Amino acid sequence: MKFKYKLIAFTLSLQGFISTANGQDSTQVIKLSGNAGGKRFDGIGVVNGGGATSVLLKDYPEPQRSQILDLLYKPNFGASVSALLVEIPGDGNSTQGSMPSHMHTRNDLNYSRGYTWWILQEAKKRNPGLSLDATAWSAPGWVGNGTFWSQDAADYYVKWLQGLRKNYKLELDAIGCRNEKGYDYDFAKLLKSTLNANGFGKVKLHAFDHWPKGKLDFVKDMLTDEKLRNSIDIISAHVFYAGLPAQPEVQAIADSLGKPIWNTEDHVYKKGFDCLISIVESFNRNFIESGATKVLNWYDIAGVYPIEPYSEDPAAVLAHSPWSGHYQVREALWGYAHYGQFSKLGWQYLKGGCKNLKSGGSMVTLKSPDNDYSVIIETKGAKGLQQISFEIDQLSKNNLCVWRSNEKEQFVRQSDIKQVNGVFSITLEPNTVYSLSTTRGQQKGSFANIPKAKAFPFPYYETFDQYIKPKQWGYLPRYLADIADVFEIVDRPDRKGKCLQQVVTVPTISWAPDWLPYTILGDSQWKDYEVSADVYLKSGDTAAVMGRINHVGTGYGFIPKGYYLKLGEDGKCQLVVAMGKKDKKQLTGDAEQQAIIKLQNDNAEGGEKVLFTVQVPSIVHGKWYNVKLRFEGSTITGLINNREVLQVTNNLYAQGMAGLLAGGGNKLSTPYFDNLIIKGINGATPKPNLAQPKQLPIYGLK
Repeated sequence: MKFKYKLIAFTLSLQGFISTANGQDSTQVIKLSGNAGGKRFDGIGVVNGGGATSVLLKDYPEPQRSQILDLLYKPNFGASVSALLVEIPGDGNSTQGSMPSHMHTRNDLNYSRGYTWWILQEAKKRNPGLSLDATAWSAPGWVGNGTFWSQDAADYYVKWLQGLRKNYKLELDAIGCRNEKGYDYDFAKLLKSTLNANGFGKVKLHAFDHWPKGKLDFVKDMLTDEKLRNSIDIISAHVFYAGLPAQPEVQAIADSLGKPIWNTEDHVYKKGFDCLISIVESFNRNFIESGATKVLNWYDIAGVYPIEPYSEDPAAVLAHSPWSGHYQVREALWGYAHYGQFSKLGWQYLKGGCKNLKSGGSMVTLKSPDNDYSVIIETKGAKGLQQISFEIDQLSKNNLCVWRSNEKEQFVRQSDIKQVNGVFSITLEPNTVYSLSTTRGQQKGSFANIPKAKAFPFPYYETFDQYIKPKQWGYLPRYLADIADVFEIVDRPDRKGKCLQQVVTVPTISWAPDWLPYTILGDSQWKDYEVSADVYLKSGDTAAVMGRINHVGTGYGFIPKGYYLKLGEDGKCQLVVAMGKKDKKQLTGDAEQQAIIKLQNDNAEGGEKVLFTVQVPSIVHGKWYNVKLRFEGSTITGLINNREVLQVTNNLYAQGMAGLLAGGGNKLSTPYFDNLIIKGINGATPKPNLAQPKQLPIYGLK
């Protein structure tokens, strides 16, 4: 009898009517008028950066590399985001890792370093209507002589914009002051005037992209500070959804000043379908509660190693395995699609159509200039069916397509809904996402025959000589992921081919607490193996090989867990175990916010322990030496030029990846590395690993 009642109720609901058990109508009526007005829709999208989030994506073979980009940026295909914010690379760690700056020094300028230019090109090529935004996390240490808020920083931004315009024919739509580093009113004014003076007056300035409780306290000062008010085009902050929404008084001031509110970085650290529905809930609540007309989530494509922080939960696509071509689409991607495939920049949030639902969930209505419209609905946490009746006026009378996602299936088209005399109804299931639209062209894009995942190639030998034109590769070799500072392909100092060099000469203005420059590669499951490299030490340099790296920090600080064998130009050789730091959390709100705070690892004393020190005779600068670290069970052996110089027993870490490290101090070491080899114990030297036929450069190809 109970089952029969539910069946009858569901059948009636499809006809636009459902009754409660006592016979009372429970339908929620929504009136949508095309002339109701509303705020401009400035887009939904993703952040690329805030860490070297796509360092492995550049190494994918075709067609998989293009497929991954299509899934994020191609209209009416996958996520189909309408907005992208990138990190302006600054040499320093900014969560997972670091990316090379266009200006390592004050007199240096290179617009081909790294992959960010390439990401921007590829995204914009797929969607010419995509909005482009950027800001810095870290910056080179020469900027402001170590102080970011300076004329140097404003000029540094302008140089980057000039490179984007001249070399890549791209224009930025907006730019931030700096990511999550507080406020500086004078800098906002300085940056705006510098942009205007250099032909970038159309680039809108958003500020201040901060996240704690007082993140929007500056807004009230815009009322009395005319120059500040004229400098800041957009009021922006982070984590409205995962943290604290914009207060009503802030929204009122923004409206009075005619300034939109943007959320330039929110976080949805969820798994499975919960991530999908939470993304839609975030987008809806950002507008309903905070008036945010643009929302960006960190981050898009996880082209990182699995041991790196946030390597899975935030991203829409996992790209951990370029050597195999394997990638994985997460349910999260279809959360973006529920917005991205049903809206465009410049549409309008329709008054009366953006609200919380009576029985749980929320909805947002977006209207196009020609009166098409889309309704995006989520029913997260609803306890039962909900009946919604829409009364339509001055909007398209076309049938509405219906796309639905739930725990069982994501982004599946349902039967169209026909409007009858401007009225239609829908029954909403709990914990479900719907997109209703009078537009057409949506699809659930996919690709057949995604390669199976394979382990990192072992043994591995990198000579760096295959990168005949390093510029084409962004000066970055395949599979190496810089965690801090920058390791670039350069000419060997003896001119006998190519090699790798740590090129940052002074400590960066880092977004995260600093440590030492290092880069990683390989497989976290490796146990017993040898890692070696030839190192060339200049005066005062220190260089090291690393092994059994199983952790590289948790997002804010990057002391690894693993071992390294370092050799100084003075002949001092040490085996060191790096132990990271115990996680620590900062409480700033509800439990969800606590989960996204990245204040965990730091560089306090105690993060490292020297296991053995030995003086190696006859070491001089200006020569090459082979440094080798061997792991065999709990026995760890260090060798210089294939001669054993130390051996210890330590069982703290049994497995992990390999890496290279450069010494630190006020003047960073800039040693050279060549002939990086990872192989079995006493195994034969393998042949150099070359690019696969379809692993293509990122620059210089027509």
